[in-house]
Amino acid sequence: MSSSPRLLAGLLFAAYSALSVNRHRQMRSTGYDLGIFEQAVRSYAHLRPPIADLKGPGFNLLGDHFHPVIILAVPFYRIFPSPVTLLVLQAALLALSAVPVTRLAIEFCGHRAGVCLGLAYGLSWGIQQAVVFDFHEIAFAVPLLARSVELLARRSWRAAAGWALPLLLVKEDQAFIVAAIGAYIFWRGRRGLGALVAAVAVEVGALVVVIIIPAFNPHHSYPYGKTAGPISSLPVPVTKEETMLALLAPTLFFALRSPLVLLAAPSLLARFWTSSPNLWGTRFHYSAVLMPILFIAFADGLARMRASDRVVLLRAARVAPILALLIAVCVPQPLWSVLSPASWRVPEQVRTAEALLRTIPDGADVAAANRIAPQLTGRCRVFRFLSEPTPWFRPEWVVTTGAPYEQSMIADLPSLGYRVVAQATGITIYRRPRAAG
Repeated sequence: MSSSPRLLAGLLFAAYSALSVNRHRQMRSTGYDLGIFEQAVRSYAHLRPPIADLKGPGFNLLGDHFHPVIILAVPFYRIFPSPVTLLVLQAALLALSAVPVTRLAIEFCGHRAGVCLGLAYGLSWGIQQAVVFDFHEIAFAVPLLARSVELLARRSWRAAAGWALPLLLVKEDQAFIVAAIGAYIFWRGRRGLGALVAAVAVEVGALVVVIIIPAFNPHHSYPYGKTAGPISSLPVPVTKEETMLALLAPTLFFALRSPLVLLAAPSLLARFWTSSPNLWGTRFHYSAVLMPILFIAFADGLARMRASDRVVLLRAARVAPILALLIAVCVPQPLWSVLSPASWRVPEQVRTAEALLRTIPDGADVAAANRIAPQLTGRCRVFRFLSEPTPWFRPEWVVTTGAPYEQSMIADLPSLGYRVVAQATGITIYRRPRAAG
């Protein structure tokens, strides 16, 4: 078997790691969500429930989303207890997903075209947006899904189902994709297996949303249920159309020649159904799980063209992966920043902020601004500034960045007993003296 898929994955891993770790070094990572996931993994690593105080004091993260898969990060975090561990792990998972995509593309389209297609996948905007937006549990889903869809393309139905079912442990919304895989297997003739996979996806998804998450949620409800609404009652903004175009354009629309592209439909429709605009667009990590589906459908669609007797289709199939790679290279994306020497410099302002943060002792209770939180979650109990302090709970330390949205709470700090103990450009540390006795 060609070593090209593994070599490509190694290059992507290095690039993804460099991008995300460098962002963290420059204090561009956030409490929402890197800090939250570090708190959960840190709790698991100490054999405690996944408490994420950034979501609220004592908040069990299983009351937000169902993602027991993040327990797999614990062995790595125990050895290297740092948010950087999560960023590197995510880079490895996303890079690993390129192996099945590239391997199938080489087999279906030839070596050169397959490598181009695999690289276009690795540079796709959906993957890069996941890399650049901190750490998320969805990183575990991407390689699982890539392997499952690869096996679907090879008509290895039972193996495809076996790789798909663990997606139900990644996040509750993966039930849409698992159900779609079951429906696809059913449609392709393995009706018993397909029906079983789809039924398990629906039942587990319903169990998680109706019972498990509400059991851990302080309000005893699924916190994202209110974001859904009838399609007819929602506006259809341009961002939805732009997202559809952005998803299909990297494959030059050849993904539409493969029935595998239908696997993306339920997940995408669920996003468009919600009333949350964040889910409609191309930002953040939401489209990462769609990339393996689309690019494997791309390879499958090209293989169908290569099997045609029409010369024009054969030529298009040979050129399309190269054009897809050129598009991926030419479109401005976050990953290109690692090629600039200036992007590797840590600003003096950040170094000063790091020195100031070291004045906060390990184990302290801190209410921190979003950009500061992941710098402290590895050694302190960190709460979200703006939700803390309150009249009922006041952490000893507060760290602000002076952002406009912080001003009203900053103005209240003196009346709550906080005094400035350290200050520099872009960061101010407050402390409330402990009560005597």
